[in-house]
Amino acid sequence: MALLFGTLAGGSLHAQDFDADATINIGSLYEPQNLDNTAGAGQGINEAFNSNVYEALFRLTDAGEVQPVLAKDFSVSEDGLTYTFKLQPGVTFHSGDPLTAKDVKFSIERVTSAESKSSRKNSLKTIESIETPDDATVVIKLASRSISLPYNLSYVWVVNDVAKDLTAAEDGTGPYKLAEWRRGSSLALARFDGYWGTKPSNADVVFQYFTEATALNNALLTGSVDIITSIQSPDSLSQFKDNPDFTVAEGKSTTKLLLAYNDRVAPFDNVKVRKALARAVDDAKLLKAVWGDYGSLIGSMVPPTDPWYTDLTGTDAYNIESAKALLAEAGYPDGFTFTLDTPNYDPHPIAAQFLQTELAKVGVKVNINIITGNEWYTKVYKAHDFQATLQEHVNHRDIVFYGNPDFYWGYNNPQVVDLVKQAEASQTTDEQTEKLKEANKIIAEDAASNWIYLYPQIVVSSKAVTGYPINGLNSQFFVADIKKAD
Repeated sequence: MALLFGTLAGGSLHAQDFDADATINIGSLYEPQNLDNTAGAGQGINEAFNSNVYEALFRLTDAGEVQPVLAKDFSVSEDGLTYTFKLQPGVTFHSGDPLTAKDVKFSIERVTSAESKSSRKNSLKTIESIETPDDATVVIKLASRSISLPYNLSYVWVVNDVAKDLTAAEDGTGPYKLAEWRRGSSLALARFDGYWGTKPSNADVVFQYFTEATALNNALLTGSVDIITSIQSPDSLSQFKDNPDFTVAEGKSTTKLLLAYNDRVAPFDNVKVRKALARAVDDAKLLKAVWGDYGSLIGSMVPPTDPWYTDLTGTDAYNIESAKALLAEAGYPDGFTFTLDTPNYDPHPIAAQFLQTELAKVGVKVNINIITGNEWYTKVYKAHDFQATLQEHVNHRDIVFYGNPDFYWGYNNPQVVDLVKQAEASQTTDEQTEKLKEANKIIAEDAASNWIYLYPQIVVSSKAVTGYPINGLNSQFFVADIKKAD
């Protein structure tokens, strides 16, 4: 099987070889719940809108680097507490309004507001004030150093400060504007002719949404879609890997499948229980069952693409007898019963059944409660009304969530909270890396969650299209460089 490695799939087509006015049809399982990434919209909105419809001061590239976008340049004061950003000139929103510093201020404050549901707002809490001395200048003052500020600002989409109802509409500065959203079916983007940057290599992009993988694969086989953003099963690959009409590209993933506990409630407030459950589950067997020879085991929240990665797969490795002994030490020699809330889309129900079977071997009974993505957000993420849950976390550099005791899983180790805080206040990236490596080891030893495996990132497309991203960091999918052959 030929797999392509890199940041973009396929070779570059010459100008005369592609249709600059083509429509690119993209198949996905991740429809947004709404269109506002501060309103619990799910990973689908990041896939469709990030850097396509909305832009930020900075962008996380498909190679994992932080790159200026709406920030033309910036400077940092000697004490690291003041950042001054100069904005790109000549930028307009899709409505025609010019981009100003006030829009940037408004956008940051949307993310950090009490009403915001952004998982990244805690990362921006060091912001003390935002000043706009003129239309082209934004000055951010911090209460303490924040070495990751440019990275964290890549999550802040800049919106027009007079825009209304962003859950169903948009007003961004990106290369595409929203053309139509048919809920439950598709989301269409049209090239924005007033875009300030490089013109896209296509005219329109349509994200077509599916609820199960077989229908998605069939859509690619029949030509209804040109690209599948992320293959969900190795069984799907057999239809494409030896077919000259398709390209199979394997990139780097940041998507982790987690058995996340509510660490606030018994018995999951007991570290011995959490460690016992980790040792009771044969993660390698589940990975093989779901992904065959793809994907990898992961012993913590940190994937190899993060600078502070350490191989911790040996921590609480599979060991049934040790799991039973730990349960007995924790006061549960006969096990216990708990409810596992799991989203209704693949591979979660299959993984839940596997966990149910595995944990039964150590006397732990699992009641599976299958819920929708919207229900998961309301019940688990927002209300913290759960015992344990299965979920995939797509975010890059998301170890910091374990430094936030208010996050949905409620993990609260003061030493980790302090290390994450110290890491952010670091003066050098080496210092930051060492602090987060230390924090990561503690989190793993605490078995704060059960990190089951790291997904593979496999994009499959028609041979007619090239130039799409393949690494899928944060579930983003930049579409402006996609070319479709005549």
